[in-house]
Amino acid sequence: MLSVHKLVVAYGGIKAVKGIDLEVRRGEVVALIGANGAGKSSTLKALSGLLKPSAGRIDYDGAEITGKPAYHLVRRGLAMVPEGRGVFPRLTVAENLAMGAYIHDDKSAIARDFERAYTLFPRLAERRAQPAGTLSGGEQQMLAMARALMCRPRLLLLDEPSMGLAPLMVQKIFETVRAVAAEGVTMLLVEQNAKLALETCDRGYVMESGAIVLADNAKTLLSSPQVRQAYLGE
Repeated sequence: MLSVHKLVVAYGGIKAVKGIDLEVRRGEVVALIGANGAGKSSTLKALSGLLKPSAGRIDYDGAEITGKPAYHLVRRGLAMVPEGRGVFPRLTVAENLAMGAYIHDDKSAIARDFERAYTLFPRLAERRAQPAGTLSGGEQQMLAMARALMCRPRLLLLDEPSMGLAPLMVQKIFETVRAVAAEGVTMLLVEQNAKLALETCDRGYVMESGAIVLADNAKTLLSSPQVRQAYLGE
């Protein structure tokens, strides 16, 4: 579904991503792990159309999308849940969700999307009339995920969904990731909690200093001495 070849992302003269290759097959959940500053978020921003790559090629669902803007990619079924959540704080939960459905105009289908969001995240149903800025960090993360799902993505990019959340909320977020994956949504997950990410995903890539240094199935990476020492604290 997603194929990345020799992707370079630069800020001025500084290369944050240095010619990486990766792929995500249809139906997979793939993890991209690494330390802060490794280039993970820059990679996702390039894939989602928020940053224009300096070089390389990105193919999605059989067509090249290199440099295409985010609004074009959302309409093709590629959506991202950004780091920091990015909810609209003055809008209610329901209004935030409606913003995620702006590319659709079938009212009955949108109503079903709302029900799906509230089923996945019952807490959002309880707070549907509440301004998003008054929600807890975990609730805002739920809302950001639910809003992305309102556009019915076929490929969902998740950038650090557990960042800054209490352990119990982290578990709830990852339970939802598994539930969405079970519905057939393909996902690429950037996550600092390497253990939880690899336990959730099918395959993984390890990124260091803008380069992919390891790539394998998740179980193999979990048992790798290099990964265990560097990212699992063992």
